[in-house]
Amino acid sequence: MAGSLLLLLDDIATVLDDVSVMTKVAAKKTAGVLGDDLALNAEQVAGSAAHRELPIVWAVAKGSFWNKVILVPLFLALSYFLPFLIGPVLIVGGAFLAFEGVEKVLHSIHKMRHKHDATHSADTVADVAFDEKGKIKGAIRTDFILSAEIIAISLGSMADKPILQQAVALAVISIVFTIGVYGLVAGIVKMDDVGFWLKHKPSAVAKKFGAFLINATPYLMRFLTIAGTAAMFLVGGSIIVHNLPFLAHISHDLDAQFSGVVKFLVVHGLDVLVGAIVGGIIVWVVNLINSLRGAKAAH
Repeated sequence: MAGSLLLLLDDIATVLDDVSVMTKVAAKKTAGVLGDDLALNAEQVAGSAAHRELPIVWAVAKGSFWNKVILVPLFLALSYFLPFLIGPVLIVGGAFLAFEGVEKVLHSIHKMRHKHDATHSADTVADVAFDEKGKIKGAIRTDFILSAEIIAISLGSMADKPILQQAVALAVISIVFTIGVYGLVAGIVKMDDVGFWLKHKPSAVAKKFGAFLINATPYLMRFLTIAGTAAMFLVGGSIIVHNLPFLAHISHDLDAQFSGVVKFLVVHGLDVLVGAIVGGIIVWVVNLINSLRGAKAAH
């Protein structure tokens, strides 16, 4: 009995050790996507009222957790029964992310052209509430695609392991990454509040650092807004490039021909270009379908 218990504990320790190694490998492979995920989610909170920032982050974090509850068993099942479907599923997600990126750019251009002073009417309040719900839904939808890529990449790094170990490792990765990303997002969006808190401390160093945080926050949020939109093209295009053999071959050739910063710019430039083209085509098709529907309804 004691021997059986020791063997069981030894097996559990071995599994946990394997899971730890698999998690570290997966974290290295998905670091780039996690950075984009952070930028995208921090950008989603930009423009919201200060007292609504943390509730929005919490709502998106809960949505992200449920995304992974759906995606982990789904990708495990696909990798076991229908592995050839993982690529097409990711391509659809990447195309949708690129589409949202183009829509966001067009929306920003439209807003700049039709900029006007906001009024404090009841309609404006309703719009703000609607926008908050829309932002949360949009952030959860975007997180679904990013989470799918993170899980697919992680799964690819542990393809030779038993399915039970894969499941445990993906569960650990999902929990740790969700807490890590949204914990950092919460810290970023409340950075100015920390600055105001430090400014009221007696220490001169604390006051200076608090002033720095307050002044830096608008620039950081503006950067994250741009980075978040760029990440849609980068991640969407990257998913498409790496799952279409002819584009993956081009990307590999570029990777081999260049080095250093030039390689980074060229390889990721291809991802952004593909994302912008695919997103632009989808937007054009959607607008064409909507215009044809409108013309049909008019008649």
